[in-house]
Amino acid sequence: MKSCFRFTVAVFFICASAWTQDITSNNPDLNARYAREEFRIGVQAFNRFAFNEAILSFERALSFTPAEPLLLDWLGRAYYRSGLEEAAVRAWRSAVVGSDPFSAEAMLTNNRVEIVQSRRNYLPVVDDSVHYVESGRYPGRVEQQTLYRQPTAVLPREDGSVWIVAYGSNELVRIDVNGIVRQRQRGPINGFDRPYDITQGLDGRLYVSEYRGSRVSVLNSNGDWQAYIGSKGLGDGQFVGPQNLVVDEDGYLYVVDYGNRRVSKFGPDGDFVLSFGKRAKDSPNFPGFVSPTGIAARNGRVYVADNIAKRIYTFNQNGEFLGVLIETGLMGPEGLRFLSDGRLLVADGNRVLLIDVDSTVIRELGSVGNARVRLTGVEMNRNGEILVANFQASEVSILTRLDDMASGLFVQIERVVSSAFPTITVEVSVQDKLRRPIVGLDQRNFVLNEQGKPVLKQQFLGAGFNATTSDISILVERSEATRSLTEDIGTALNDVSASVGRVVSLVSAGEQPTKLGSAREDNPAFYSARWRFDVGLRLAATDLLPAEKKRAVVFIGSGVLGELAFESYGLSELAAYLANNGIMFYAVIVSSGKADDSLSYLCAETGGEVLSLYRSEGVKPAVGALVSKPSGVYILSYVSQLATDFGNAYLPVEAEVYLMERSGRDKSGYFPSKQ
Repeated sequence: MKSCFRFTVAVFFICASAWTQDITSNNPDLNARYAREEFRIGVQAFNRFAFNEAILSFERALSFTPAEPLLLDWLGRAYYRSGLEEAAVRAWRSAVVGSDPFSAEAMLTNNRVEIVQSRRNYLPVVDDSVHYVESGRYPGRVEQQTLYRQPTAVLPREDGSVWIVAYGSNELVRIDVNGIVRQRQRGPINGFDRPYDITQGLDGRLYVSEYRGSRVSVLNSNGDWQAYIGSKGLGDGQFVGPQNLVVDEDGYLYVVDYGNRRVSKFGPDGDFVLSFGKRAKDSPNFPGFVSPTGIAARNGRVYVADNIAKRIYTFNQNGEFLGVLIETGLMGPEGLRFLSDGRLLVADGNRVLLIDVDSTVIRELGSVGNARVRLTGVEMNRNGEILVANFQASEVSILTRLDDMASGLFVQIERVVSSAFPTITVEVSVQDKLRRPIVGLDQRNFVLNEQGKPVLKQQFLGAGFNATTSDISILVERSEATRSLTEDIGTALNDVSASVGRVVSLVSAGEQPTKLGSAREDNPAFYSARWRFDVGLRLAATDLLPAEKKRAVVFIGSGVLGELAFESYGLSELAAYLANNGIMFYAVIVSSGKADDSLSYLCAETGGEVLSLYRSEGVKPAVGALVSKPSGVYILSYVSQLATDFGNAYLPVEAEVYLMERSGRDKSGYFPSKQ
């Protein structure tokens, strides 16, 4: 099936290349030649991020050769990167009309249209209407080789890999998205003694409970052992078979002490604070734990599952019983983990459940069909997949949204650099249906083709998610309301600038938004009641297109955008321009007022955040966290074997991406530099 697809795509590109070389000698008015030249200009403009210029060139080319599918496809790409998604969809649909509707090219374009139209969210959240199915496994045993035994918990990392707590083989195993073991940690010299759960502190340290060792090991962020918390016993700060762990928003560690039927709370450095879970006279409705298992914490509350009682209880941070969250409908809850949107994932027998803690509504997301099933740990990774530790089957199962399995990966060749021809550099973006970046890929996940054949000397040069620095552009509001807030704006400028790797540009959003040479510039003429947020945002974002892959526009203002905020560019268009080019948006509010909903919308659509300048923790941590955000951009190179016709030929390139049972592809092209 794959070979047929490649043949079809190859035929398409050969035909397209023939068109661009003007094999139309029967055209007396030379329209095809004019179209070819405009096409060249458009492709070159696109690959240097000049999307508006590319749109004009492609539209002029279409005026000479209307309905040409390749031109329409490129026009759609330029519209998409400019934030004009509706126009992009119309162009792509027109390209399909001019092609064989059953060709691989038409199917690829239709799939792209479907994905763009169905997007709703950026961050890893769960849609109530979507079911999750098994899309892969990290088996503990492959043929005759044992990789690990009896997993009890998982902890996803920012690079897409996952720590697996292997109870049966006394170790932590880090496995990448392709199922390759990258690291093993066996603890101190005497080793782990039946490790059970793992969680991460606010400072990056890891905590690992040891069931038989009756202690908690403290590791650094790389997994190197540092110290112990607790010892075996019945007293304060002691354990008998500690199992599940969680760290709350304040950095406190909670340990489910299974043998003592209680939960113990510790400070970040391991100092004992308190314990709770026994039946108390002042809590007659709480019977006390019978078999405490999973634990989760959020918004000042602690949730503890009881496997035998088949309940989930709620406590405050002082261990005071607040009530029963769930008392019916559970089979045997174990692992609990909160999603970013505040809903609770539960490993319950062979099922993964989703619980809304406000309404207490339970929904089954999916199940594991293995005959031997006991799900003990559950987490969502950076790629929006649910990972569950199956203790009984000695493997970790991967659950993926059913519609993601159907639509596959959304792959885009974002840029082709041919200045060093025949060496070609390609930037490829890999996302899922919801625009969430797919992280953790490497050389083995990519196949580059030229006219249906694998390229020569393909190399994997790097991945955006590994970037250790970030770039921002700062947009400063210059309304009449901010004229009296210059000191606050100055504070915000200093804090924001100090929290990132580089400030690419500083834009003053007055009536005519302009770039500033220095943060100290503060001309009274800048301020106007007719200040332009949209033009300023577009200007600031455009400067980031060639910048680091972890990048953002940081807006500093009063929070009130005014009547002319979207006069030239609409809100949805601006959001799409940012999101489709991998640019996040943050809003730093320097007044005491509430931020407009439009600012919140831009943040939500791009993965940013609305921040108050004078919140207790300041803005530095949030903006500085940009460097830890995921990026799905990958850079590869190869050596082209195609004839250039002295730089006149349009040369195609296709990227195929594979991850477990999912795949995606895209095609693009370039004009080589004339030699």
